[in-house]
Amino acid sequence: MSLPPPEITKVTTRRVWCDGATDIRTGANYKPAALGHPKIYLEIDEHGYVDCGYCDRRFVLEGGPADGVDQSQLMDISEGADPGHR
Repeated sequence: MSLPPPEITKVTTRRVWCDGATDIRTGANYKPAALGHPKIYLEIDEHGYVDCGYCDRRFVLEGGPADGVDQSQLMDISEGADPGHR
């Protein structure tokens, strides 16, 4: 049984960044040092998605080959995912 990634974010550009805390940055007591991970930049390739190596958030390119696909059926790219999965 394959589990979907913990979070999926649809994006419109191939170059994205992740810090693990983007969606929880609210409130008067926000303390960035206590949340997330180092900010990293990721590039979406022919697979149409990329996973963050720190928090496993998946970024899916809108209109790309992985858009509209059951994310639990896609392998992690590091595990040898085939770009021709459709």
